[in-house]
Amino acid sequence: MTSQKSQSKILKIAVVGDIHDQWEVEDGIALKHLGVDLVLFVGDFGNESVEVVRAIASVNIPKAAIMGNHDAWYSATEWGRKKCPYDRTKEDWVQEQLDLLGSAHVGYSKLDFPEWNLTVVGGRPFTWGGHEWRFADICKQRYGVTDLEESAQRIFASAKSAACETIIFLGHNGPSGLGDRPEDPCGKDWHPIGGDFGDPDLAEAISLTMTAGKHIALVTFGHMHHSLRYTKTELRKPIFISPEGIVYLNAASVPRIVEGENGKLRNFSLVSLEAGEVTQASLVWVGEDFQVVKEEVLYERSASVS
Repeated sequence: MTSQKSQSKILKIAVVGDIHDQWEVEDGIALKHLGVDLVLFVGDFGNESVEVVRAIASVNIPKAAIMGNHDAWYSATEWGRKKCPYDRTKEDWVQEQLDLLGSAHVGYSKLDFPEWNLTVVGGRPFTWGGHEWRFADICKQRYGVTDLEESAQRIFASAKSAACETIIFLGHNGPSGLGDRPEDPCGKDWHPIGGDFGDPDLAEAISLTMTAGKHIALVTFGHMHHSLRYTKTELRKPIFISPEGIVYLNAASVPRIVEGENGKLRNFSLVSLEAGEVTQASLVWVGEDFQVVKEEVLYERSASVS
C-alpha cells in the first residue's frame, strides 16, 4: 500500500540554478510557498561563499546539492589562490562548505530518498571545462580521482549502489552529447564559437547506468548560463529530451534574482515527477508576495505516452 501511494504521488522538485551570491531568506520562504518536496542545488553558490552555503544548508526541506567551480574559486587554481581573501594556511572555505552541506552534498556520491523510491546521484564536484581536465588538484587531493575515466567510474559506482528504482543525476555542468551549437544546453558560445562543452565523464556514467538497467528520469545541471555571450537575441535551450525519454534540464537562469516593475523576482526550475517519470518541467518567477508571476513550461509529457 505504501509503495503504491509513493508511486502515484506527484513529486514536486525545485532545481535552483547557479546562485552566484543571490540567495536571500525570501528564497527559502518562496520554496515553502511553492510547496516543493525536494530541492536540488546545482552549485556555484558564490566564490567560496560560506555564508550562502550556511543559509542553504539551513533550508528545512529535503535537499541535495553539488559544488560548482566557483565554490573552489580561491583554492583550485594558481590565479585564484593569488586573489584569495583569506589565509589558506589557517582556513579552508571549501571544506567549510562541504561540512555545512554534509550528506546533502552528492558530488561523487548519492542520496537515497526511499519514501519516493528515488536516488539522487551526483556528478563530478567543482567541474569546469568540459572535455578539459580542469581543477585536477582538487579532484586528486580531495577525491583521489586523476582523470575523466576514473571520474566516470566513480560517478557510475554511486549509481550502481542506488537503493531506489528511479535515478536523478545532479551535476554542476551537464554531460556532453546534448549538441555542439552555441545555443545548445552545454554548447560553447564564446570564441572560438561552437562546440560541445559538456562533461564526457558524466555522459559516460549515464551511459553505463542505462546499460546496467537502471531507470534515469532526470539529469539536471547548470554552469552554462541561459544568457548567451555571442548574441542577445536568443537564450540557451534549457531542455533536451533523449531518445530514451530522459529529461535533461539546464537550470542556470542567471541572474536568478532580478528587479522587476513590482519589486524583486526570483526564479526556480520546477519539475513534476510521477511514477518515476518527468511529467512537466518549467521555469517560474516568484514575486515579493511569493506567488508565481510568470511560468514558462519547458517540457510537458504527452498524455498519450504510456
